[in-house]
Amino acid sequence: MLALQALTPQALAHACVPLTPAEARKVVAAVHRGAPLERLAGVRRVAMDAVRGLGCVPRLELSAKAHSAVDPFVKFVLKTGDGNVLEAVRIPLDRPGRFSVCVSSQIGCALACAFCATGRLGFARNLEAWEIVEQVRVVRETLGRGERVHGVVFQGMGEPLANIEHVVEAIQVMCDPSALAIDARAMTVCTAGLPGGIRRLAREVPKVRLGVSVVSARSDARRSLMPIDARYPLSEVIDAAEEHARVTGLAPLWAVALMRGVNDSEEDARALAELASRFQARVGLRPRVSIVPYNAIDGAPFVRGDVARFVGELARFGLHAHVRYSGGSDVAAACGQLASQSPSFVGK
Repeated sequence: MLALQALTPQALAHACVPLTPAEARKVVAAVHRGAPLERLAGVRRVAMDAVRGLGCVPRLELSAKAHSAVDPFVKFVLKTGDGNVLEAVRIPLDRPGRFSVCVSSQIGCALACAFCATGRLGFARNLEAWEIVEQVRVVRETLGRGERVHGVVFQGMGEPLANIEHVVEAIQVMCDPSALAIDARAMTVCTAGLPGGIRRLAREVPKVRLGVSVVSARSDARRSLMPIDARYPLSEVIDAAEEHARVTGLAPLWAVALMRGVNDSEEDARALAELASRFQARVGLRPRVSIVPYNAIDGAPFVRGDVARFVGELARFGLHAHVRYSGGSDVAAACGQLASQSPSFVGK
């Protein structure tokens, strides 16, 4: 059976012939409100019978929830029907009552970035579109009156562009006014660098923002940390990001997880500033550069770099960057720490 929370009204009406477009919108709205699919006002009995015969509303099991003691971040540990575990994070925004959800797109990850806990798990499988959407619905159910999910960032477990079919489907559902009604401009898809997926994002969901894990503009440093660079060098990734910017009119986000003695030198700062300058000269948009303090993971040899000094070096070379606050580190919810191994959080 089809998972109904993975369908837009248009897709549902196409799959379920008795439904009119107006009825499909009512059904989708009921699915995302958690209303029972019995009798819906304005939906004919024959149409509802067809919907129930076509699909169902599967759930992810909330097996643990961990509230950070140092900031308002909350990690959700979710179990799939086949026994796999994934994680999502509720991120507070500056405006009270508004949150973003950091969602996972895969169980594990095949890219094996050296500074990421998820990469140490290996790859199990892609998440279905409904499993991505359901992460947001689970988080939304924990919100109080007047609170809402304002945005979504695909920066949890997995490489989103390696599962782009389901990621795009999930985005289309989450944006739909009858479903989760989240503005596409408040969504960001972050990638380690898959050029074909970047170009597809530009074509199919052009209002969604692009994030690229640059890490280092020096090819030798980047390749030592990110094996994917051997297949898709940063130059090819930046070419695709330039095309994305031209098609969408949106400046990309470049993220750098800063590690002492690895990618925080004056040479790194100069190379990153020069790369951003070339990007701006070719596209007319300056990338938004985000310096992320490295978050420790078990067994990794890295230490957090001096963020303030590096940002100052970038400014000296003409590049103004911002420092991203990466919260929830005490419950392993910060950037790079999601690894589906949280038994101590069960029941909290």
